[in-house]
Amino acid sequence: MDLLLAGFADALQPDALLFVFLGIVLGYAVGVLPGLNRPAALAVAIPLSYYMSPLSAIAFLIGIAKASGAGGATTAILLNTPGEPNAAATCLDGYPLTKQGKGEQALKVALYGSVIGDVLATLALIVLALPLAKIALKIGPMEMTALMLLALTFIAALSTGSMCRGLISGLLGIFLATVGLDPETATPRMTFDHVELMDGLPLLAVTVGMLALTEMFIQAEEYLTQGPESAIGNQKSTREQGKLSAAEFRRVLPTIFKSSATGIGVGLIPGLGPTVASFLSYALAKKTAKPGDRFGEGELKGVAAAETADNAVVPASLIPLFALGLPGSVSAAILIAALMIHGVTPGPRIFEENGQLVYGIYGAMLVASLFMLIVGRVGLMAFAKLTLVPQTIIIPVVTLLCVLGAYLETRSIFSVQIMVGFALLGYVMHRFGYSRVTFLIGFVIGPLFELSLRQAIIISKGDPYTILQHPVALALIVIAVLTAFFFTRTRSAAPGSDQN
Repeated sequence: MDLLLAGFADALQPDALLFVFLGIVLGYAVGVLPGLNRPAALAVAIPLSYYMSPLSAIAFLIGIAKASGAGGATTAILLNTPGEPNAAATCLDGYPLTKQGKGEQALKVALYGSVIGDVLATLALIVLALPLAKIALKIGPMEMTALMLLALTFIAALSTGSMCRGLISGLLGIFLATVGLDPETATPRMTFDHVELMDGLPLLAVTVGMLALTEMFIQAEEYLTQGPESAIGNQKSTREQGKLSAAEFRRVLPTIFKSSATGIGVGLIPGLGPTVASFLSYALAKKTAKPGDRFGEGELKGVAAAETADNAVVPASLIPLFALGLPGSVSAAILIAALMIHGVTPGPRIFEENGQLVYGIYGAMLVASLFMLIVGRVGLMAFAKLTLVPQTIIIPVVTLLCVLGAYLETRSIFSVQIMVGFALLGYVMHRFGYSRVTFLIGFVIGPLFELSLRQAIIISKGDPYTILQHPVALALIVIAVLTAFFFTRTRSAAPGSDQN
């Protein structure tokens, strides 16, 4: 209780409140700007957190992650242009509502659903993370290795159209995570006589290159091939007014609560992410529709279902991060980088070693929910004007921020070169349908996976039958194999679904 009160007191300090507010404002701007998405914005923003306190830095990044999801509904509803894949479900009913003159009404439902889902998921994080961490402390190397294999299998299966390509992406990330000095023997591995690689590939440079700069390459390619008319800034935003009555809000409230539960459940499983949550929630809402509901033709419940689940995933994905050290989403993987920059290692021991910081993060997340409601409500239509910013401005500015971010991490041009190299790799992976998300999460969990695997081999003395003495690890491996088999068979039956 002492740590809880001290952490919440830290979250209410002026500097923490200021950075939460700035993160919310920046997140909303990112959400409505074309060409940017939540992971790319987090990757670009990490260098800005270098000189902040750990709590202010994480609160700032969490504010961006929360608000960018809510802000992404703006272009989906007003322009039928989802900034991220998870916002595509919002378009199904949001844009028809705009054409009916109810665009502002849809934006209000999206905002309120986002805030409620976010608050409920944050409360679930506070309740579940510590008990799971206590259980995780009893997990041995074999169980941890099997758990990471299962997480990587889920991520590979659900973040790309091909199970094989997903596994290749994840294994490539784990492989490149071994660059640097061997943790046991201090033997250089794949450093090619570059002193800069002795500590491994810079996490920030890899993250920014794979996500932000690659996305700018993709946006630039679309602009050059499709011409200026492809820029979202050339489209006009709708300003139709729509009142949201108390009766209409009560009608969508049950959908918001059900979608919050869906988002929390999806966030608990590493690798599913907001896209799965938003479409799954929309599908469940449509399946349980009442007579008179018009899903696909302009239904407020459809907007509420997609946006609520999308935003509930962000706090829920931190549950496996804090409890197990496993990122539940690519945004959570980026937060691992931010925590490590400030000397904090995610995992079950974070409650013992940095308990006050964790509770401070909880408090900052609740404050961020309040700010998200206030900022979103005040600037509801004002943020829509950002959709008029052309790609010719966005692409150069974001590229400049990527270069500065990579340079500031090590004060070396070498990091910038690494970033550009991984941006090119990310572009190639995108073109050939390989998941950049799976690669990045594999890269992040690579060192922990290697350590756990080595310890498991030492414990078993190289005898594979030792796994029979660890039923939990055996069960996790069986589930991973069955998952891979199921998704491989499913994709084989639907070859046209091979999309990244």
